[in-house]
Amino acid sequence: MFWQLALLAYLTGSLSFAILLSRLTGAPDPRAGGSGNPGATNMLRLAGRGLAISTLFGDLLKGLLPVLLAAALGLTIEQQAWIGLAAVLGHSYPLYFRFRGGKGVATAAGALLGLHPPTALLALAIWLVVFKLSRTSSLAALAAMPLCLPLLAWMQPEALWPMTSLAVLIVWRHRNNLRDLSTGKERHF
Repeated sequence: MFWQLALLAYLTGSLSFAILLSRLTGAPDPRAGGSGNPGATNMLRLAGRGLAISTLFGDLLKGLLPVLLAAALGLTIEQQAWIGLAAVLGHSYPLYFRFRGGKGVATAAGALLGLHPPTALLALAIWLVVFKLSRTSSLAALAAMPLCLPLLAWMQPEALWPMTSLAVLIVWRHRNNLRDLSTGKERHF
């Protein structure tokens, strides 16, 4: 059952809400404007608050629902965490969109919410504080996942390796943002 759920999580994660919503509404393709990233932040820049919130909600559910399904079917916490990572891999490297996807932050938040809500709330709090101080979404995302890992290690140690892998993936997907942050060229709100 684990492998089937991991594949389902990847395929579900491959659905890009930013791209689908832009096609349905006639909004600009997020891959062709702004940062070129099909995620909620770029949708906010290109298409406004409504489509950004819809994208965020859809991407969050892509991480949450596979983890909850795995839990309901009795898979271990570690297996649930790997399934959450599979959903984020689908978002970041979507089968349906030539493997050109988003950075996975909202989908990772959904997976984390399904695994351990207090850790997800800590990640959200870190994201909000860093964003409030810096007005930079990428910096907030880069801080949130790694800084919540100690709580996860303490409360859900079985999920630590998959979620550490997830944190590494998020940092990797933000490598261009890291370069822009170091040169002072990163976009702010």
